[in-house]
Amino acid sequence: MKKTVESVSIIIPAFQECATIETTVQKVLQAAATLGCPYEVIVVDDGSTDGTGEIAQSLGVQVLTNPCNLGYGASLKAGIRTAGYRTIVTIDADGQHNPEEIPRLVEERHRFDMVVGRRKGTAGSHLWRKPGKLFLRWFANSLAGRTIPDLNCGFRAIDREMALRMLPIMPQGFSFSTTITLAAFKGGYSVLYVPISVSHRAGASTVRVSDGFRTIMLIIRLVTLFAPLRVFLPVSAVTFLVGLYYTIQGYFIAGVASVKGMIALLTAVQFFLFGIMVDQIVALRRGEHISR
Repeated sequence: MKKTVESVSIIIPAFQECATIETTVQKVLQAAATLGCPYEVIVVDDGSTDGTGEIAQSLGVQVLTNPCNLGYGASLKAGIRTAGYRTIVTIDADGQHNPEEIPRLVEERHRFDMVVGRRKGTAGSHLWRKPGKLFLRWFANSLAGRTIPDLNCGFRAIDREMALRMLPIMPQGFSFSTTITLAAFKGGYSVLYVPISVSHRAGASTVRVSDGFRTIMLIIRLVTLFAPLRVFLPVSAVTFLVGLYYTIQGYFIAGVASVKGMIALLTAVQFFLFGIMVDQIVALRRGEHISR
């Protein structure tokens, strides 16, 4: 007999989604009714001004309302803290994900800590966003040391205890999905990817060109959080080579070590030692939140 998940909390973060929230919630409720276990549906209205929260409330589901637009990650955090069941399913409110596929993710959750929807390529993304997503995926793969089929899909089923342990290191914004994916791999949790279908979202996307800068900051944040030595070691190596060059040049020209060379060599050593220290601190702090 196949083991089933004990209970499920389905969280729908929503911001200015009045055009799709009713259909999404109705489909989620229909899918949840087929799970064969206790469930709850929580809509987190992230400060919408178009009536998104009111529409969701009229459908009889639990609605959490942020006082203002706090961000995608902040909404998921609020939902996860409020959720009362063992498995958490997150699904976007914009119509991209098919709620009928919720049972497929939940079915595998008893064997894996996190089950993530795997979109085909960069499906669901605008053309101008795809290069940035492809670069971020490559960068994340190098950080994780493995191939990640889908880095930031918002459709996933997660063990609630695992999610709660990770919340302190999760960001408030759109990079929540990316960060929790890397944290799961780095923390040694089991992750399964399940192919899903994706539709183009209804309405206008809330992602803007300015989010390119946020993506750069996300990459810096991920490096600092998961692999600081990947920054400090190359900087140390380059500084060391520069110092070595000036030192050798000084001996050939003046017969004494160059002051610039010695300063650069000492700086290289400092970069190296500082990188080791940061790596240890990051490992300790990260371990406090994502270890079993």
